[in-house]
Amino acid sequence: QVQLVESGGGLVQAGGSLRLSCAASGRTFSRTAMGWFRQAPGKERNFVARISWSGSYTDYADSVKGRFTISRDNAKNTVYLQMNSLKPEDTAVYYCAADRTNDPRGSRWQSTYSFWGQGTQVTVSS
Repeated sequence: QVQLVESGGGLVQAGGSLRLSCAASGRTFSRTAMGWFRQAPGKERNFVARISWSGSYTDYADSVKGRFTISRDNAKNTVYLQMNSLKPEDTAVYYCAADRTNDPRGSRWQSTYSFWGQGTQVTVSS
């Protein structure tokens, strides 16, 4: 079992920055690929970014590439999402998730993530 707790969401103006954190417990974090997903109002939840066990591999959705950075600190059992140059269309509830497979890189598919945080709201005003 894995427990995930996100923090760092809030209200920010377009062009601003936020850093989300996700603290994990209950499983060997250093051998778990992690992902961030988001769900805008009235829309389905979508992939944002993923990071491998060691942090050496990262992958981003096209809509956030170059603006968002995923990272992790295995000593602190925490994964981060640094979000810069935020746009109103980034407004969503952001979820971190832990991959249940043994693939060090994880995946973009929600079906491979068995453990989810409660979500944190990010609102970007224009």
